[in-house]
Amino acid sequence: MTNLPIRVLCVEDHAFLVDGLRARFEIETDIKCVGHLESADGLIATAVELRPDIVLMDIEMPGPDPFEAVEDLMRMVPSSRVVFLSAYIRDHYISAAVNAGAFGYFSKSDETDEIIEGIRTVARRGVFVLSPKVKARCTPTKGLKRGQIEPLTTKLDSLTPREHEVLRMIGRGMTRTEIAKTLCRSVKTIDGHREKIMDKLDIHDRGELVRFTIREGLAEA
Repeated sequence: MTNLPIRVLCVEDHAFLVDGLRARFEIETDIKCVGHLESADGLIATAVELRPDIVLMDIEMPGPDPFEAVEDLMRMVPSSRVVFLSAYIRDHYISAAVNAGAFGYFSKSDETDEIIEGIRTVARRGVFVLSPKVKARCTPTKGLKRGQIEPLTTKLDSLTPREHEVLRMIGRGMTRTEIAKTLCRSVKTIDGHREKIMDKLDIHDRGELVRFTIREGLAEA
């Protein structure tokens, strides 16, 4: 086991968060911030130069799509492991992070101690890590290494393509009649889709369903 500090590259457009993490890393002594980017622009070149053990990356930033950037990074600098640190716990973000090849997903509302331990676990053991808040949305992954991991599933993943389509329309404020007309289906069929969606998402009223679509960003899709 190496005694060298864990080298972290922060990809985050909020400088105050990076400054806070950098200060905390200095206290921990076994973790070191070796660089900072405000977007995924130049990520590959910077990672090649700095060879970070961990790339701690935000999701909603200006610049290139972060998930595509991670896929490129995994091909070009496979020794670097990406941990997403996002303000949003959204099912489709979590799925996209896993599919891109990330090693972890944390919320910015998580305790700093949890984030620190997550970085250590990923860097030292190569284990895929989710914070408790994020894990509550996914199939448990305890004990699985990144190379052995089974596809994570979220509640949103359980929906069929048609149910996804209906859910997006609900999020846009369309009535059951409008949805039925748009999809050339009967209102009864749309009601059936909505019932299945609510059952799969464990949601119990329309208001809660609309709030879910807004939280997931589906109303904007």
